[in-house]
Amino acid sequence: MKVVPVIISGGAGSRLWPASRQSHPKPFLKVADGHSLIQHTVLRAASIPDVVELVTVTSREHIFLTKDDFDELESVILPRTFLLEPEGRDTAAAVAAATIHAKATQGPDAILCIFPADHMIGNVPAFLSVMARAIEHAKQGRIATLGINPTRPDTAFGYIEADGEKVVRFVEKPDIETAKAYVASKRFFWNAGIFCFRAQVMLDEMASHCPAVIEAVLASYEDGRVSHGEGFANIELSSEHFALAPRISLDHAVMEKAQNLAVVPCDMEWNDIGSWNAMAELVAPDESGNRIRGDVRMVDTTGSYISSGKRVIGTVGISDLVIVDSPDALLVASRDRVQDVKKLFESLKASGHEAHLLHSTVHRPWGTYTVLEEGERFKIKRIEVKPGGRLSLQMHYHRSEHWVVVSGTAKIVNGDQELLLTTNQSTYIPCGHKHRLENPGNIGLVMIEVQSGEYLGEDDIVRFDDVYGRT
Repeated sequence: MKVVPVIISGGAGSRLWPASRQSHPKPFLKVADGHSLIQHTVLRAASIPDVVELVTVTSREHIFLTKDDFDELESVILPRTFLLEPEGRDTAAAVAAATIHAKATQGPDAILCIFPADHMIGNVPAFLSVMARAIEHAKQGRIATLGINPTRPDTAFGYIEADGEKVVRFVEKPDIETAKAYVASKRFFWNAGIFCFRAQVMLDEMASHCPAVIEAVLASYEDGRVSHGEGFANIELSSEHFALAPRISLDHAVMEKAQNLAVVPCDMEWNDIGSWNAMAELVAPDESGNRIRGDVRMVDTTGSYISSGKRVIGTVGISDLVIVDSPDALLVASRDRVQDVKKLFESLKASGHEAHLLHSTVHRPWGTYTVLEEGERFKIKRIEVKPGGRLSLQMHYHRSEHWVVVSGTAKIVNGDQELLLTTNQSTYIPCGHKHRLENPGNIGLVMIEVQSGEYLGEDDIVRFDDVYGRT
């Protein structure tokens, strides 16, 4: 038996703003143990018996964040394949791409296990037991889905009605009175979006129920660009064909129509991290019902979730609030309104505010940069370049730059010069000069960059050569 876990990593995680941003979404958020949500998903998936390959469906924009998180998990040595979507077309297209790939590499009887990248499961032994049952269903030609025993009426989840392990129907997110009736009936489960099936079974169902999806994705896969690295492969799906795939979820495209379904009820301390209340559940409460991360000082504070970054947060006389601090944004919300954080995110996005897109620390394939201060005609950045990291050969029309090495070694192209700078050394890059920064050493390179000019936007960049394919 060949088992292929598939991690679906997409979406902006808008309900978890300001921690989650469009360029650094929910799967990459760190929890209390220091691992990100996607890292927890990888570790769980890799612990399933008979796994032969890990497949991750993600966007081209997030592939470098994804690889960085994978590379930190030195205990996971399975072959890795990254299917890179040129745009999001919802879960039916993502699952189709993974299933086509699994059949091509592992055969039609390969068993796929589909996992969202941003869930937490507290009871891993229970998870493995449930997955073993789901895999047995898949061997028999069924599409198995995990049904979470609901702990409360909740309008944030879809539901599955079941008769034993037979699926009766899938239900959209209900109103609160309907949700109460579902929970009281003992026949309904939360839909976790976790599935298990044989490759050919899913392809046959898609051919019957959503042929436009499978046709577009198959053409996109066959016309995709493949590249290989040590222990991994990237498959960039063709944008021309992928754009033709209907934007539809797997539930609507297949699960609501197929007849060969099974549901596996489970209690495994599942949390979809769909809001700040869900994130709070990962932190043990104190005697006043507060759940705290970071440096927080409280007086007469109850029932609140408070997360500080680098600053101290002080509270006096509050209750039932969510307070989340980040270097460039602060969220204060009532705990019974946390679902509406998405509205705040959409408002920022609609107005073009950068806080929906980027953190003050921005991740790039080569490392990170942090904006320390900016004002009229100047910006100061802290730049960290990973060992072996190499920025593109580039130039700017509207700004000049001063670079000062804080630690490590910098290999620099500055016009016609090639320089090797170490701690406390610097160089000046005039406006219009071609330049490149590289870390040739074995330790991280830290630099301070001071920009000055009429326009300092990140889009004032012309790339001539880039090892990460961004030209």
